[in-house]
Amino acid sequence: MKKIEMKNPVVEMDGDEMTRVLWQWIKDILICPYVDLKTEYYDLGLVNRDKTDDQVTVDAANANKKYKVGVKCATITPNAQRVEEYKLKQMWKSPNGTIRRILDGTVFRAPILAKGITPYIPGWKKPIVLARHAYGDVYSGVETRTAQGDRAYLVVEVENGEVKEKLLVQDFKNGGGIVQSVHNTDKSIESFARSCFNYALDVKMPLWFATKDTISKKYDHHFKDIFNDIYEKEYKEKFEAAGIEYMYTLIDDAVARIVRSEGGVLWACKNYDGDVMSDMVATAYGSLGMMTSVLVSPDGNYEFEAAHGTVTRHYYKYLKGETTSTNSVATIFAWTGALAKRGELDGTPELTAFAKKLEKATVQTIEEGKMTGDLVLLFKSEGVTPVKLDSEAFLKAVAEKL
Repeated sequence: MKKIEMKNPVVEMDGDEMTRVLWQWIKDILICPYVDLKTEYYDLGLVNRDKTDDQVTVDAANANKKYKVGVKCATITPNAQRVEEYKLKQMWKSPNGTIRRILDGTVFRAPILAKGITPYIPGWKKPIVLARHAYGDVYSGVETRTAQGDRAYLVVEVENGEVKEKLLVQDFKNGGGIVQSVHNTDKSIESFARSCFNYALDVKMPLWFATKDTISKKYDHHFKDIFNDIYEKEYKEKFEAAGIEYMYTLIDDAVARIVRSEGGVLWACKNYDGDVMSDMVATAYGSLGMMTSVLVSPDGNYEFEAAHGTVTRHYYKYLKGETTSTNSVATIFAWTGALAKRGELDGTPELTAFAKKLEKATVQTIEEGKMTGDLVLLFKSEGVTPVKLDSEAFLKAVAEKL
């Protein structure tokens, strides 16, 4: 067959460990036989990030801004143990954090639903989409350790350097400790709010937004105020016409409401809350390998990724020559999301159609009982006996269906 042509490339950001292996298999088995794949390639594996002093991550993010569409493999965010394991120059920051800081915008994560995969929370009948603010907070934080006798201050200067405000954070007279400063910007919070309101209108879902403004009376309360102002001025009438609601509540109340709900909600969270809660929601629906993730920036940039880690345990088995049964669905959907968006932006409907067919083939393969080991224990469908496939065999089963 003649391969489907691409007008413009997607920015391809390779990653680490088992997901890096799956990344190549997905291209070889599911994409390149059918698509004349054009990518601008960046190796975001930890070794290359260390070699380039993490400049490769910045270059990849800027390329994403240039070409509008990127697709990213899962990557390692190193801790002290990883620094020693990989002999790194330093403990590099999260590449996702760097990319999100440069692109700005909002990360939307939604479960991939398949008949037979029953959520751990049986009351969830509809998808819960999580909107995560992709800028600031601890991901752009400045932190340090302190010694006994140190004093830490939060200092704000005006443009000429004059001190506008100086607040004592802590007097460490009784012993050393740690201190951290986080920030956000009105512009980024406003973009986050509008992205959430627009997405809710697109999918006709009620929007819940939650912070902890009772404790953080300036930082978190500012998020609450900006969301409320934009809603009242720009979206209230549109929401009422669409028959959906906007609700603000505290983050702990939101968690309780979500667990008791039947789903069908767009849940907006600040950066750290969204990081944690998206993993909780994904796992409760069945598997971290069954969650789509896309960063949408206000100026029309899209970065698609899998919403899980690099599957280290499976990678060590793979290195020993053992077979693994690693769920590749979220990584497949990262590729399909990017290809579909590339086709949409470039006016190549055949590329978008291919991406949608690949998604359908992936879900149908699972529904017919062929899946990786993490899903077998969750699968219950009358008349269908699930079969556990290894990582490569699952991709080949999807290829057959495709």
